[in-house]
Amino acid sequence: MATDLRILFVEDSPRDAELEEHELKSAGLSFVTKRVETKDALIAQLQEFDPHLVISDYSMPRFNGLSALQTVRERRPDIPFIFVSGTIGEELAVESLKNGATDYIIKDRLGSLAMRVQRALKEAADRKKQQTLEEQLRQAQKMEAVGRLAGGVAHDFNNILTVICGYSELLLSSDSDPQSLREDLEEIRRAGQRGTELTRQLLTFSRKRVVEPVSLQLGKVVSGLEKMLGRLVGSDVKITMTLPPDLWKVTADVGQLEQVVVNLVANARDAMPKGGRITIEARNVTVAENASESPPDLKAGPYALLAVTDTGGGIPADVMSHLFEPFFTTKEPGRGTGLGLSTAHGIVKQAGGAIQVTSELGRGTCFRVYLPQGAKETRVRSMVPEAKSQSARCATILIVEDQESVRQLASTILGSTGHKVLVANDGAEALRISEEHDTPIHLLLSDLVLRTMSGVELGGLIRRLHPEARLLLMSGYAYRSAELHDLIAAGLPFLEKPFTVDGLRQKVAEVLEGPAPHGA
Repeated sequence: MATDLRILFVEDSPRDAELEEHELKSAGLSFVTKRVETKDALIAQLQEFDPHLVISDYSMPRFNGLSALQTVRERRPDIPFIFVSGTIGEELAVESLKNGATDYIIKDRLGSLAMRVQRALKEAADRKKQQTLEEQLRQAQKMEAVGRLAGGVAHDFNNILTVICGYSELLLSSDSDPQSLREDLEEIRRAGQRGTELTRQLLTFSRKRVVEPVSLQLGKVVSGLEKMLGRLVGSDVKITMTLPPDLWKVTADVGQLEQVVVNLVANARDAMPKGGRITIEARNVTVAENASESPPDLKAGPYALLAVTDTGGGIPADVMSHLFEPFFTTKEPGRGTGLGLSTAHGIVKQAGGAIQVTSELGRGTCFRVYLPQGAKETRVRSMVPEAKSQSARCATILIVEDQESVRQLASTILGSTGHKVLVANDGAEALRISEEHDTPIHLLLSDLVLRTMSGVELGGLIRRLHPEARLLLMSGYAYRSAELHDLIAAGLPFLEKPFTVDGLRQKVAEVLEGPAPHGA
């Protein structure tokens, strides 16, 4: 056993904790410990001590064992929690296991403590390994779907580039009147917007991201995928959608829910090699207790139901029982990993739902996804104040961007708004400019990823010289979403590339009008 094993005791009796430590050391375990008696101390040590294991008494003068269990599970659901108590009975023990305890031991029978600790630690390690493998499999399957989309995306994007390049050449060689020039420029702008939407949707789908369940409208998520699904299935398959506007909200991760829909549609497409029709429809359903028409393991209650139906050849009975097994596939070698349906099944189960399949040979297949109704959510949208201060109308802004074209565009946009603009192509040049600039720099607009440092690191260095400077980060790297999520959660303003003229102006005004940096 590793010597850095950390055990946190929730125990009001130092003597009892010493006896348990002695029992573990006698079995050859090497570890360090901390002991707490109150909830506040437990919360603090979960963060500071970062234990691998919690051993808790059940009855304590100032703290209840079940409360300790709940506190640990809310903050660290991954670590084992073992009750060692002289008062816990069979009924309370069973109740504690239902509430998430790993095991329990009677205090006068400590002889099995070491064995149970080792077993709990091994099971926790196995669970973590399994979760890591599942995430790797899910990401591998997602990238398989992205690969299938690549052909359609390349075709669409080449069309967009054709419009942009063609109209640009016409403008450069034309002596046309201003009105026709404006119309050509509008075509270029619209083509650029289509390219932005296309790449953003593909990158959003493909990136590895932090799972973040939110309250969402199922119909909006599915309808937002319509164009991408069209590219996925090709011209010989027709997709029809029926998505009523009054669908109940569900609680799920947007990216994972999109992955479920893409996987089911890709599976339906493979079932129709000569073309056909895919119908996607949704409705609200209430599942009754022991209802024969719903999945057998589904709890009674309200659900949003999503059905994906194809007109393919159907699924044979001997294949049906293996559908959701990882790596099971009936396709030829090289045509798929066999992870699509297993991934979809895992995501839906994680969201508290279920998938049901019905199929008839020669008549097609229907996959029904049940997602439980989620809690209603209200969001208050923050608005940029209409009244702009002098600093927001005419500020000094330092732009740090290694792409010259992007740097020049941002400088032109902000300069036309009345701001004084300084530009740098990397962190070193930005620091030199800030050292030489003897008047305030109100805003640092920096790319998140620079050659020698991050935009966050540069912001900290600039603020030593100009404490009044606010920081606005920008990036087009969708795969860094986990890092961006942390930065945004910490309150740092962020602008996603490619940005629009109005988007950049509005975000800059919002940051300049916002709270001053700490210490300014």
